[in-house]
This record gives sequence, structure tokens and C-alpha cells, in this order.
Amino acid sequence: MVLPDFSIALPEIFLACAAMALLMIGAFRGNKSTSLISWLSVLSFIIAGLLLQYKGQETFVTFGGLYRDDAFGVFMKTLCLGASALAIIMSMDFNRREKLARFEFPILIVIATLGMMVMISANDLMSMYLGIELMSLSLYVTAAFRRDSVRSTEAGLKYFVLGALSSGMLLYGVSLIYGFTGTTNFDVLAKTFSDGEAPGIGLLIGLVFLVAGLAFKVSAVPFHMWAPDVYEGVPTPVTAFFAAAPKVAAIALFLRVFVTPFGELVEQWQQIIVFISIASMILGAFAAINQKNIKRLMAYSSIGHIGYALVGLAAGTEEGVRGVLIYMSIYVVMNIGTFACILSMRQRDGMVEDISELAGLSKSRPWMAFFLMIFMFSLAGIPPLAGFFGKFYIFVAAINAGLIPLAVIGLVTSVVGAYYYIRIVKIMYFDDAAEGFEPASRTQSVIMSLSGIFVAFFVIFPAPLLDGAQAAAAVLFS
Repeated sequence: MVLPDFSIALPEIFLACAAMALLMIGAFRGNKSTSLISWLSVLSFIIAGLLLQYKGQETFVTFGGLYRDDAFGVFMKTLCLGASALAIIMSMDFNRREKLARFEFPILIVIATLGMMVMISANDLMSMYLGIELMSLSLYVTAAFRRDSVRSTEAGLKYFVLGALSSGMLLYGVSLIYGFTGTTNFDVLAKTFSDGEAPGIGLLIGLVFLVAGLAFKVSAVPFHMWAPDVYEGVPTPVTAFFAAAPKVAAIALFLRVFVTPFGELVEQWQQIIVFISIASMILGAFAAINQKNIKRLMAYSSIGHIGYALVGLAAGTEEGVRGVLIYMSIYVVMNIGTFACILSMRQRDGMVEDISELAGLSKSRPWMAFFLMIFMFSLAGIPPLAGFFGKFYIFVAAINAGLIPLAVIGLVTSVVGAYYYIRIVKIMYFDDAAEGFEPASRTQSVIMSLSGIFVAFFVIFPAPLLDGAQAAAAVLFS
């Protein structure tokens, strides 16, 4: 019997131990230790990230074929760790002001991030499901964290019920795939289909259920119904977290599952991904137009952006996967920066979320208005900002793969979606001034500034991200 090499999963093992240690600190010291636990959680993410880089870019498979560590996993895990760390940092001032400072919050994010890392390194349908449930159970609790708010409790309940349904659909798909192939291991599945074995109707039905379960995790149409209510109902730092790290992990799982074990069946699953992508882009473009709540608008925006990311997966090529990795990296930075601005929307009476409250922001808070304008233009895909290049690499990959109608639909929906982003800029710069906001905290100011600098100057230094994405994408096709 060959024992697994635990050092390969050292970042995950470290995060699991860190979560248990932080839980013990909180249990003994109570909520007065919330700030300490929050910073220790951020430190644990930094250490886990360093352990990831220390292991290098080699590919290892261990734990009986359940776990794979490679350059693709390192790239996506680093993105998740960074997004989770920023979400905790952004939440501290908000939770303190709103009397939500409880030590469980950062620990839940640590556990959810651990689940994301397991998802990204999954090399078997069983370890994939284990990672998804570890992440999802933590997110359910985080969504309903504001227990004294009816809106937050309702959002958490909706997320839990629909999440349980999607998990059941995914598990049913897994059982069908196992029943018709006799294995759940990605490597064995890939070898089975590369030998020319034709997929049966039962296997294809299993794939459909698998897509449905994963589509819920990224809030892709038609499994998006939870996103607007949850984004609006949960506390804003939780919304910022939901919009970044879990989306990256779920997209990474999408890529690994459909490129590695089912890569030879691209003609069977491509049409499903194309449909989901088109539906998400269209809904995200048109449903957000009449939104008055900025968090609800960002929910529909995220649905549209997931549609754009799936364009790269639909291409089924290494160039398409590279485009998705570039797109998701830029998307995370844009969202973190935008939510840093939203967290700064605070007046004397408390937090505000109505877009109309941004009226005249350029006069009362010119620095915040400037960065929010950069993020809105970048989300719309206006050159030379980073968001333009994210869409550029996605659409070029689709065109080179022969999916020209899909790329055209993406371009048209980008133009439609630009309306509601530019409307926010118009309200900030051209409408009569509303009541001004209180000064942004130093933390939010630093995050929005750094994110804005990245978005504005990505065109000058794109090479590190492009090279990293290329190396990560090549692993899936090696």
C-alpha cells in the first residue's frame, strides 16, 4: 500500500488546522477576539499562498487519485485566497459599525476557502462533491449571518433551499456517470473516452445534471434565481465575498471537469454551455437596466459576466481556457474594487444602496467617484481598461473555435450592458448632488485605489497575468 504524500496538500491541511485553531481562540475569548481572528485568518491565507508557490508548478496526483496539484490549481487557488483575504479585510470596519463583529464570520470564510481549494484540486467526482459541500455549507451560514434581519434570513433560507436542490441534481448526475462508466476518477474517465467509447444516452443525461449543479454555483441562467435576492439581502461584505472567490472556484471546477475527463466529448457538452452562456449574457444585460439597488444590479452584472466567461469554455480549446483565466482574474479585481466603493456608501443614517444616492458624488467625494467610474467603464468593457482585454481574449478564442455567432451575441450584450454602467457614471457626474457620504475608511480607500490602478494600467504590464494564465491552461491540455 502506497501512502499519500501529505506535503502535496499542505496548503489545504494548513488551512484546516488554522480554522480549528481560530475556532478554539474564538470559543475561549468570545467576540472580543473578532479583530484578532480576522487578521489571523488573513495571515493564514498569506501563508497558504506562500506554501502554494513553494510547491512549484509540477503536477502531482495523490490520495488514491482523488487529488491533483498542478499549475492550473496553483493559479486558481491563489486567486481564491487573495479574494477571500480582501473580503475579510473589507468586512472588518463594516461589521464593527453595524454591530456584526462576531468571531465566527472570518472562520466561516476560511472554511469556505478550504472547500474551494479542494474543489479546484479535485481529480474525482467524489472529491469534487466533498469540496463543493464544504464550501456551500459555510456559505449558507454566512448568507444568514445577520440573524436580526428578516431580509438577510430570507436570503440565507433561499440560498440554502436552492443550494440543496442543486447539490441533489449534481449528485444525481454523478451517480448516472458512475453507473454508465463504472468510475468516478477523472483520469480513468478521460482514458475511457479517448479510447473511442461512444457515450450512451444515460451518460449524456448525467452530464446535463452535472452542468445544472455546477451552473447554480456560478449563478448561470437558468439557475440564477437565487443571486439577486441573496446579493441584496445579505450584508454587503458577504455580497463582495460571494461575487468573487466562490465564482472563481466554481469556474475552475467547470474548466477542470469538462476539459479533463470529458474533453473528448466536447461536441456533446459544447451546445449546453453555449446555451447557458447566451442566456446568461442576455439576462445579465437586460434585467439590470431597471434596477435601482446597486447590489441587485451587481448580481445581474455577475450573471452576465459568468456568461462571458463560459464563452471561453464553450470554445473547448486551450486558448479559450486561457481567456477564461485572464477574464476571471480581472473580474475579481473589478468586483473587489466596486464593492469597496459600495461599502463606502454610508450616510449619517447608515448604509445606503440606492443608485440615486450616488447623485453628485463627483462633487462631494471626487476620489471615490473617479475610481467607481473606472470600475464601471471596465465592467462595460471599454478600452483601454482591463475589462476590455478580458472580453477581448474570450471573444478571440470563440472566433478561432468557429463560434462566431456566440462572439457576436457577446458583443451585442456588452453594448446593451454598457448602458446601466454608464448610467451610474452619469448620475455621479451630472445629476444634482444628493446628501454626501461619510469619508471612506482607510481600508476601503486603499483597496479601491489599488484595484483602480490595476484596472487602469493593466494595458501597460499585462505579461505576468498572460504568462501565468497560459501556463495554467496548458496543464489541462497536456
